[in-house]
Parts: sequence; C-alpha cells; structure tokens
Amino acid sequence: MLNRSIAIAAFVLLGSISAFAAEDASMKGTWSRGDGNARVKIDNCGSALCATNLWIKPGTPSEKVGDKLIMNVTSSGNGKYEGKAQDPQRGLTYNLQVDVKGASMTTRGCVLAKIVCKSVTWTRTP
Repeated sequence: MLNRSIAIAAFVLLGSISAFAAEDASMKGTWSRGDGNARVKIDNCGSALCATNLWIKPGTPSEKVGDKLIMNVTSSGNGKYEGKAQDPQRGLTYNLQVDVKGASMTTRGCVLAKIVCKSVTWTRTP
C-alpha cells in the first residue's frame, strides 16, 4: 500500500513538472521588452496568437497601447516557433522566429525576403 502511495505521489509530481515545463516554453503570457519600452500580452486570438501592447513607455514613437501583432506560428518543439506575423498598424508581414527559454524569449522578425531582420529580447513578467 505504501509503495502504491509513493508511486501515485511520484506520478502527480512528474505530471506537475511536465505541465510546468510545457507552460514554461509557451509564448503565452505577459512579456516585457528588453529595452524597457513595452509590455505585451500574448494569447489566443482566433486560430492565431496575438501580442497586444499593454503598456508603452511615454514618448515611444509609432507604438500605442492596444496595438496588436497577429502571429501564425507553429512549434518545432523545445520552445522554438516559426511562421508569419502581421502588423495591421503598419501594414507589414514579417517572417517570424521565436525562441522561448524559461523566463526569456527572443523574437526575430524579417521583411524583404529575410534581408532586413531585427531581434528583440523579452522577459516574462507575472
């Protein structure tokens, strides 16, 4: 009986760790941009994910609270995502690569046949 209780407790603990690891590699959540000028929330919006500006540092040009980036990405595992992102405010579509590692995320968006690219770092916030 004791062995069965230990086995059940171990199963529950391992399940909790696995669920945490899966969530840990998810893009969903609230993120602060590395330059400190923005905070976004990434969540489902239809069949895509949307990054919605929650806060923008006053004086930051061409960005405002409520702006959205619509991301159609697929996961290749281990916190890596790839796909397209549409920016309706600027009328641009980006090739997008995302790498989530724990509380850090790096996004790389490219335009013009992947000639012009920019990487941005993010930190998960509570």
